[in-house]
Amino acid sequence: MNRAPVAGEPGWPQASSVVVGVIGDPVRHSLSPALHNAAFTAMALDWVSVAFPVPPGALDAALDGVRALGVRGLSVTMPFKEAVAAKVDRSSATAARLGAVNCVLVEPDGLVGDNTDGEGFLAALARGAQFDPSGRRCLVAGAGGAARAVVLALAQAGAAEVVVVGRTPARAAEAARLAGDAGRTGTPADAARCDLVVNATPLGMAGTSDPHALAPVDPALLGPAQLVVDLVYVPRPTRWLALAQSRGATTLDGLGMLVHQAARQVELWAGRPAPLEAMWRAATGEDRHRRVTALEG
Repeated sequence: MNRAPVAGEPGWPQASSVVVGVIGDPVRHSLSPALHNAAFTAMALDWVSVAFPVPPGALDAALDGVRALGVRGLSVTMPFKEAVAAKVDRSSATAARLGAVNCVLVEPDGLVGDNTDGEGFLAALARGAQFDPSGRRCLVAGAGGAARAVVLALAQAGAAEVVVVGRTPARAAEAARLAGDAGRTGTPADAARCDLVVNATPLGMAGTSDPHALAPVDPALLGPAQLVVDLVYVPRPTRWLALAQSRGATTLDGLGMLVHQAARQVELWAGRPAPLEAMWRAATGEDRHRRVTALEG
C-alpha cells in the first residue's frame, strides 16, 4: 500500500489531509500556517494549516463551518479572541480566566477553547533573554487579549509586581486584577523602575495607520538593566524597540512568542511534542523573505 504524502511532499495536501486553520481579520499574511506546516512536515503528519479570513459579522457562520467540515483545530487572532471565548462549548481554566481564546480544539462533543499566549510569552523570555520573571517588577502596556495573557503569565511565574498601563482605566484595572496582589494599574512613568517593560499594543505595527507610532512608554524612561519586549514582530525591530536598545536596554521582539504559542497549539491538536527548532527555522526564513502586516496579538 502506498504511503499517503505528508506535509511538504508532492501530492500534499490531498483530500484526506487533516485541516487546521487560523481565523482573523486580516489574516492572509499570518505566519501561523507556515509555522504549523513546518511542524507537520517534521512530524511526518498528513496535516495542513491554512488561513481563513473571517469578515465582520461572520464568526458564528465560520464556527458552524468548522464543526460541520471536520476541521481539527483553529488558531485565533485579532479581533476574535474574546468573541470566540464566548462561543466555544467549554474552555480551559486559563482561557476562561482570561476571557480570551487563541486556540480551539474540535472534539466530538464540541469546541474546546484554550489560550497558549502566556506560555508562549514566558518561553520566549527564557529562550531569547534568559529572563525569569520571579521576584521582578514588570510593566505591561495594553489591556487587550494579548496583554491580559502576559499579565496572568507573569503573575503565575512569581513576578513581584505587574503594573498595567492602558488607555481605558476600567480595562486596565480588569487586566491588573488577573495578577492578584501583585497587580495594579499605573502610568508610563512606572517603567523607569521596572525590570521588564512590555508593549502589548499594536502601536508600531507595519500596516497600521501610523506604523511609526511609539508604544505608550517613552523610550527616555528605559535603559540598561531592563528587558524591553514588543509583542509586535513586523517590523523587526519596531522604532520603539530600536530606541530602547539605543539607550542600553536589552530588547526582544514578538517573534519568539509567536513561535512558542504556535508550538503549544500543535501539541494540543496533535497530542505530541512540537518540533520547536523546525518551527523556528520556518519563522526566521519567512521573516527574511516576507513582511507581514498582521499582529498575532
